[in-house]
Amino acid sequence: MRHVSTLAACGLLAIGSSLPARAATGDDLETLRAELIAQKSALDEQQKQLNAQRVRLQAIEDSLLSRMRGTGAAQVAGSDTVPLPPSPPPAPPASAQAAANAPAGSVQTVGEAPTEQRQVQVAVLAEQGGVITRAGRLTLEPVLEYARADRNRFVFRGVQVINALAIGVFDINEARQDVLTAAGVARLGVTNRFEINARVPYVYRSDKAVVTPIANPTPSNTQDASVRDSGIGDIDFGARYQFTDGRNGAPYLIGGIQAIAPTGTSPFAVERNTLGIAREASTGAGFWGITPNLTAILPTDPAVLFATVGYTVNIARNIDRMIGTTLIERVKPGDTPSASVGIALSLNPRTSLSLGYGHSWSMGTKMRFRTTDANGVLGDEATSKTRDLQLGRLLFGVSYRTSPRTTINWNLEMGATEDATDLRTTLRIPLTFEVF
Repeated sequence: MRHVSTLAACGLLAIGSSLPARAATGDDLETLRAELIAQKSALDEQQKQLNAQRVRLQAIEDSLLSRMRGTGAAQVAGSDTVPLPPSPPPAPPASAQAAANAPAGSVQTVGEAPTEQRQVQVAVLAEQGGVITRAGRLTLEPVLEYARADRNRFVFRGVQVINALAIGVFDINEARQDVLTAAGVARLGVTNRFEINARVPYVYRSDKAVVTPIANPTPSNTQDASVRDSGIGDIDFGARYQFTDGRNGAPYLIGGIQAIAPTGTSPFAVERNTLGIAREASTGAGFWGITPNLTAILPTDPAVLFATVGYTVNIARNIDRMIGTTLIERVKPGDTPSASVGIALSLNPRTSLSLGYGHSWSMGTKMRFRTTDANGVLGDEATSKTRDLQLGRLLFGVSYRTSPRTTINWNLEMGATEDATDLRTTLRIPLTFEVF
């Protein structure tokens, strides 16, 4: 039944065929006219009821499709995805609205599916984080990460606590570092605006270096300082709070604080030779760190703009260890302000791309120490500070949603400055569960 006029014509024919054959008197004509009007009114009333029923069915169908695809703004699949609100908001389904308002007897097409609201989940880069995990949802995320740094002709004088640490005064002619990290990440939505998180890494690290002491640079003193080791890395944990809900074109604002515990092997705890060259590879930094941060996420269909600013405060501590001919008394790693910006683009309801740039300014490490003379007597207290490091990274990411509860995320960082790690690639697969 697609056309009301056709239906009405059929009804009139049926009514005409059911009337007995008799003379067309004036009373008979009035009776026939009254019956036709009554039948037409009944058809109109039935058509209105059908139209209203189609509107209700269409609304139910739209709601069901929205829930199946996880497109509702309140249904954020973990803190790594951001819902894209429609731009502009969709109008009511044309077919349903026309059917409800159409006059009786007009010709119209009913039963057509409405234009779908385009609301997809777009994953942002790993270090950004997304909208807060909703209340009662637990996200467990296995992470596999590989980082590679390759440096030549770097001269260290003092203590360097960035990726690798060197003690003493010597020239590194060649240095390569490979770090493979397997980590477990957990996020729990306490409320719709507040979540807690933790990350536990296991680190395998291989350092290869060829070093020569500057004081006596002879071929016989050139050493291969290649080491490798594995173990628990530095555990970090924290909390995030969402200040805004992204309505009326405003961005999502999420504030957080992250703490890093020195649970990995400290660079000052590994075994070293008389020149201060490590015989083991450290798996942690050896210092507490606290990072407050603020993230802004602005959906603008079909893209998401995002930016993050943060400041890492590293806590100084006493070392009091003799390394080579130097007594290291106290070390204060430099603080690190950082910022990153980027854009995430949705290619379809399942796939999105992220592009960005991140930059960190690692201020120099301060050290208080004493050196010994030829007789082994400690000299006066002295201090040193390493140079600042500029760490720029080009960021790239791909996300593919395999189901409403699972997404595969691959991120890549390329060093854009001399001090930055050459390559870092990360694979993350968050799995979501409803716990309360």
